[in-house]
Amino acid sequence: MPELPEVEVVRRGLANWVAGRTVGDVQVLHPRAVRRQPAGAADFTARLTGTTLGTAQRRGKYLWVPLGGSGTGFSLIGHLGMSGQLLVQDPSAPDETHLRVRLRFTDGGRELRFVDQRTFGGLAVEEAEEGDPEGTPVSIAHIARDPLDPRFDDAAFVAALRARRTTVKRALLDQTLISGVGNIYADEALWRSRLHYDRPTATVTRPQAALLLANARDVMTAALAVGGTSFDSLYVNVNGESGYFSRDLDAYGREHEPCRRCGTAIRRAAWMNRSSYFCPRCQPVPRPRGGG
Repeated sequence: MPELPEVEVVRRGLANWVAGRTVGDVQVLHPRAVRRQPAGAADFTARLTGTTLGTAQRRGKYLWVPLGGSGTGFSLIGHLGMSGQLLVQDPSAPDETHLRVRLRFTDGGRELRFVDQRTFGGLAVEEAEEGDPEGTPVSIAHIARDPLDPRFDDAAFVAALRARRTTVKRALLDQTLISGVGNIYADEALWRSRLHYDRPTATVTRPQAALLLANARDVMTAALAVGGTSFDSLYVNVNGESGYFSRDLDAYGREHEPCRRCGTAIRRAAWMNRSSYFCPRCQPVPRPRGGG
């Protein structure tokens, strides 16, 4: 699933190609693509047609575009799910096999297409938080800011992480604590910080928590610089191009390959219906606390 860098790449593309343009026509080609619209596809179409799109915004893995300028009260929200793509295409380009929604603009230029092979993602027009200049949809207002957000509070994150009664990777994936970090970048940040994914948060010192946050920020910044991480053709930017950070991953997906720091073979462990990749030497399994 796309994480912060991949979604940010898409956001930047939308900001470049659709901001300030007026929607002339909307086609919903698959009802699941707008299943989060309570009143259905007709309402989705009616709310978008004739509106001018603002500058795309992001909170963690969620994207939205304010409608009609800031403060109008509604935004177009999108979640890419496992395979969603927001593509800016020439109107003459052939339709993609899994095209779900099409937005045409009054200027006759490139159209916006939502393509989703597995239909886990979707679009909706939602009410925004009252008075919010960013037009943040109410449904995602509870999601924490992410490490690349200039308003992210580092000290508050460190304190909150250490106060959690959980393990460190679970905390990193808690979108109410820190947003945008998924399985890939959690494993990368933990490897860089020499922390085992099952380390209890209560045993993480303040310097360790601060280093973990810094490493999460650094690895996602590095991924963003090369377009994100693409393991297949499902994640692409708005121009259909893949990212290249998979070549630079130190832990994720490298089972049996040597650790780039100590040479020990990277291991993979089943974790919460996913996988965790780690170096057993650099990231030792935490010892049980207490004793009886």
